[in-house]
Amino acid sequence: MRPQFNRNNKKKLFNDPVYGFITIPDEILFDVIEHPFMQRLRRIMQLGLSHLVYPGALHTRFHHVLGATHLMSMAISTIRRKGHEITLEEERAVLLAILLHDIGHGPFSHALEYDIVNNVSHEKISGYFIQELAKEFGSDLERAFLIFQNTYSKPFLHQLVSSQLDMDRLDYLNRDSFYSGVSEGIIGSDRLIDMLTVSDGNLVMEEKGIYSIEKFIVSRRLMYWQVYLHKTVVAAEHMLIHALRRAKELTQQGETLFASPPLAYFLQNNVSEINFENNPTVLANFALLDDYDILGAMKIWQHCSDRVLSLLSSGLVNRNLFKIEISKEPYSEDRISLEKEIIKSTYKLEDDELKYFVYTDILSNKAYNQNKQNINLLMKSGEIIDLSKASDNLNISALAQPVEKYFICYPI
Repeated sequence: MRPQFNRNNKKKLFNDPVYGFITIPDEILFDVIEHPFMQRLRRIMQLGLSHLVYPGALHTRFHHVLGATHLMSMAISTIRRKGHEITLEEERAVLLAILLHDIGHGPFSHALEYDIVNNVSHEKISGYFIQELAKEFGSDLERAFLIFQNTYSKPFLHQLVSSQLDMDRLDYLNRDSFYSGVSEGIIGSDRLIDMLTVSDGNLVMEEKGIYSIEKFIVSRRLMYWQVYLHKTVVAAEHMLIHALRRAKELTQQGETLFASPPLAYFLQNNVSEINFENNPTVLANFALLDDYDILGAMKIWQHCSDRVLSLLSSGLVNRNLFKIEISKEPYSEDRISLEKEIIKSTYKLEDDELKYFVYTDILSNKAYNQNKQNINLLMKSGEIIDLSKASDNLNISALAQPVEKYFICYPI
């Protein structure tokens, strides 16, 4: 039976290592934070397997959403100060929307996003969670859902939650930099927020904030190569992806593997978007699934009878990771075939098992997407100009172009 929530909580104070003391400005936010759906985020690491490279990167999605909510409070104050109306109801709703924007992340976040379920993004699952919470908390959550979905009458509220200059990105860059120790990610979030304003219902940045935005975009590019797409992290994530795929394959062939009940549910079933929408059991099981389920299973799977699953799980548990090579050019079929032959002979694998040990793919890094909710500058003349056209930094135009690298990954 779901616990009853006290609607008379006082406003709370959190000691955040990035921002210092931060407050929860409305009681309903604290009640939602206390909900099991939200507490689950304490058990999902923000950076997945990045701690295998940066040992301090053990912060959670829970840390991040609290920080993003704090930044949202600052942004609301800034926009109000500049004469744009945000009602108390809208303030609660946009704070709830940013608090809940990552609630749909599964174990290890992006690494397993499309393997736990079939082609259902974490944004879509976050929407299902918000709708479920609206049944308990009422109109504030319903309004938060409209903002989250970008169907509310004030587009800038959604853009504060999800855009190329949102509170999500402003928090995770500083936070991920802090915990990983990669200083290139540090940005001036206070300055960026202070330069925000609204024009024709959309979020824009005052012209004098242009250099802060340039630094923000360059920092994002650097963090992708140094942390999010670090080659060792990529190798570990692909091992994790393939371990789960092997476990799912074995389970659906009738083998019994150790797994917690919610993990077993997703190993046994191929869950798609329509299942979330038509079967409440799916979301209920997803709400019980976190990093601990995967880690606990892999500790046991490393001793299972299936050699493929055993080798992958043991490698991850003991940090015996595959070798990865990065190239600006695609790897030839001859090179890929050679590695497969070597691995097949060394590990005495069958042909259909090779896909679990030799991986090739593309890494793509695009710091600024000119085709997706552009960052617009409000010039002193009143004209609205896209960042890439207004910037005198030639790097911004270059950063709008995707950089692609190719990799091949295999056991040593």
